[in-house]
Amino acid sequence: MPEIVSVSRKDLAQRRQKLRRQRQVKILQTIWRSIAISGLAGGLLWVAIQPIWVLKTPKQVLITSGNQSLSQEAVRSVLQLSYPQSLWRIQPSVIAESLKKQPTIAQATVNRRLFPPGLMIEIEERVPVAVAQKTKEQGNTNKDSTGLLDANGIWIPLEKYILINPDFKLPSLKVIGLPEKYGSYWNQLYSYVSQSSVKITEIDCQDPTNLRLKTEIGNVYIGAFSPQLPEQINLLARMRNLPKKLNPSEIEYIDLTNPDSPLVHMIQKKEIINSSNP
Repeated sequence: MPEIVSVSRKDLAQRRQKLRRQRQVKILQTIWRSIAISGLAGGLLWVAIQPIWVLKTPKQVLITSGNQSLSQEAVRSVLQLSYPQSLWRIQPSVIAESLKKQPTIAQATVNRRLFPPGLMIEIEERVPVAVAQKTKEQGNTNKDSTGLLDANGIWIPLEKYILINPDFKLPSLKVIGLPEKYGSYWNQLYSYVSQSSVKITEIDCQDPTNLRLKTEIGNVYIGAFSPQLPEQINLLARMRNLPKKLNPSEIEYIDLTNPDSPLVHMIQKKEIINSSNP
C-alpha cells in the first residue's frame, strides 16, 4: 500500500505565499514595461514634433546619381515639395513615384535622413543613346516628331529633356522611323550597332523589310532584322578597308542582306550625248 505523504498547514501557507509573491512580481514587471514603452513612445513623439525635424530649404535634399549628368538643382526643380515642411509629413514613396514619371529618370529611391534632418534621393538616370526622328511622310508633322531614345527604346521628348538638362549634348546616332515598328527589337539592334568597330551614324527603320545603316564606309542595307545581324555587323567590320580599294563616291550602297554573299553596288555612270554633234 503506497505511503501517503502528509503536508502540514505550514508548508501549504508557505507555498501560497510564494505564489502570491510571484504574481505580484509579474504584475509589477508588466506595469513597469507598460510605463517604459509609453515613456519611449512619448519621448519619440516629443522628439518628432520638435522644430528641428523640418525641411526648410532645398539644400536639405541630397541627390545622388550614378551618371551625374543631371545637376542636383535640375532634379530639385521637379520635386513637388513646399518649404518649410515637417519631415514626418513627407511621403518618400509618393516623391519617388513622381520622379519616375519624369522622362529623364528611370528609377528613384527616397529616404528620410534624421541627422542632420533632410531627404536622401538616389536616382537612376535615363541616358539617351540616339536622336529619334519620325518623318513627315509618316504623318508626323507636330513638334513631337523628334525625340530621344534610351538603350531600351524608351521615347524621351526632346524639349522636356533639354528643359531639365540644358547642357545635354545630342547623341551622334540618329534613328529614323516609327518607334512602334522597331521598338520590339531596338534593344538588340542598338546593342550590336553600338559595338560595331565601323562607326554608324544613322539607322533608317522606315522600311522594316530593309533596315539601312549610314556608316563611315557608306550606306549599308541589312534587310529585315534577324538573328544574323551580329554576323552582318562583323562582316561590316571586315570591310572597313573597302574605301581604300574603291572610290567611296562611286559606291551606291553595300548589300549585306545575305552575309554569305555580300555585294557592293556601284553608281552607274550615264553617258551624256550631245545632240548638237553628229
